[in-house]
Parts: sequence; C-alpha cells; structure tokens
Amino acid sequence: MKLAVVLFNLGGPDSPAAVRPFLFNLFKDPAIITLPFGIRQALAWLIARGRAPVAREIYEKLGGSSPLLPGTRAQAAALAEALAPLGEVKIGIAMRYWHPFSDQTAKELADWKPDRVVLLPLYPQYSRTTSGSSIKDWQRAARKAGLTAPTHIVRSYPRLPGWVAAQVDLLREKLAGLGENAPVRVLFSAHGLPKKFIEAGDPYQDEVEQGAQAIVATLGMPDLDWQICYQSRVGRLEWIGPSTDSEIERAGTDGKGVVVLPIAFVSEHSETLVELDMEYAELARDKDVPFYIRVPTVDTHPAFIQALAELVGQALAGEAS
Repeated sequence: MKLAVVLFNLGGPDSPAAVRPFLFNLFKDPAIITLPFGIRQALAWLIARGRAPVAREIYEKLGGSSPLLPGTRAQAAALAEALAPLGEVKIGIAMRYWHPFSDQTAKELADWKPDRVVLLPLYPQYSRTTSGSSIKDWQRAARKAGLTAPTHIVRSYPRLPGWVAAQVDLLREKLAGLGENAPVRVLFSAHGLPKKFIEAGDPYQDEVEQGAQAIVATLGMPDLDWQICYQSRVGRLEWIGPSTDSEIERAGTDGKGVVVLPIAFVSEHSETLVELDMEYAELARDKDVPFYIRVPTVDTHPAFIQALAELVGQALAGEAS
C-alpha cells in the first residue's frame, strides 16, 4: 500500500518579509473572521498592516522566522519511521497560512498517486478555526489537484493515551525537580478562542478540559493544584477564560509557584518560546510568583509519535474520531 499522511498545522513566517502576508492570510480566513468576503479582505489587510511591526519583533527574538515548520518536519520524519511497517509511506505537510500550503502538498501527493490518504491535524483539540479550516482548505486543494484516493480524517484526539502519556512524562519531570512541599500550581495553558465560537457549538474548550482532566488523572497526584487558562487573546471580542496572565497574577497573590504546560500545542513556536517563556515569565517576576517553569511541548516524544501512528492505523480501519 502507498499511504499518504497529511500533517496540518498553522504555519509561520520564514523571514521578516513574510510576517505581513502571513498575518493577512490568517485574518482573511472566513473561519477566523466571519464577515462577507470584501469586508473581510479589507479588514485583514488593515489588521496585518497594524500588527506586522509587533509580530516582526516577536519573530526577531526567534532569529527572524518561526521554528514551526522545522519542528513539524522532525515530527513527520519520526512518524514516517513509525509507520514504515504499513508499506510505502509519504508524509505531507500542509500549513494553513504560510508555505507549504495545501495546494503545493496536494499536487505533490497527486503526482505520487497514493492508494489511501489520512488527514492528521497537529491540533489535539478540534476547532473550526484550526482543524476545521485546514480540512476544508485541503479538500478544496485535493479536488483542484485531482487527488482522488480514499481519504480518512482524524478529527481530534484530546484524550489520546500516548499524547497524555507524553505530557505526563514531561510534566512529572518538572514537578520532580521542585521538591515535595513546593507551593506549586500547574497551569494548563491553551490558545484562546472568541467566546462566540464556543457559544455557536465549537467543541474546543470542552476538548481542552477533557485533555487536562486526563493528564491530571494519569499523573496520579490527587492533591495537585491545577487550573486551565487561555493565552494569545487579540482584538476586542470577549474570549474564553480565565486568561493565562490573570492566573499567573493570581498565583503570585496566593504565594504559589507556577508550572505552565502548553496543552494545545504539540511543537514549539512563538506562543511558547516568546509568549510563555519570555513575556509571561517576566510577568511572573513582576507579580512575585515564587518560581515560573514551563513544560516543553511534546514534539517528537516517542509516546506521542507512536500515538499518532496508532491514530493513522485507526483511521485506516475506520475507527478514528
């Protein structure tokens, strides 16, 4: 069998010049801004122009570009090795807002002529703004490229045992270094979402909660002090909460140190390396938080990669969600 697996992720600018068009692509997505086409395009242009200088400063701290694509390529290589027993495997990467786009990857796979295709979002929790948008765009690109192989979709995996095991392993390592009686609160920080999407039926917040509960249950520390919170709020809309910055401030007031686990991210990028590691770390110092520690993302953790391989197998058997 010739098996193609398509990994979906957000994407990120690969140079300072790419920051503004990346932002434009993001905000023109109808899954992000739900306005008529012409108004949405104009608003996306204005937002991208206004936010580009700040965003460039963020990516300058990362060497001028996002590390998301190199990280995803490492995950793709590890997954290809894990899937080798299934036959001839090709892993494609389809980023939503910067290269490689779905059109490019769909064309490459159509030329390769796979027998079956599995779509695998690198978003553990489903949202119309992430997995939903990527899957819809892929289906358009696949039709355009003439890719007609039977396609299986992995929707989400908020409680996937291997993903949970990888998170628990990384979290336990950080907690073990604190000592038995350290005053600690674990913050499960996820990317935020406008509240109106949740009210319209988006399952994202519920799936974030499912994942946090599964991690805590597997960790086996019944007295653990923990809280779910949300980061990366932009714009004037009301977003789901509580916010990560408010929870860091509350921890300082309560005399608790903070261990932050980025529960909605599976690879390092600006929201982890800058927002969590730099901006929120500074906030923690300002708010007299006794200590601030960040758990790394799962990246190529063996348990996570094996779990993804199992998800692919389940999708081929018609069992994946």
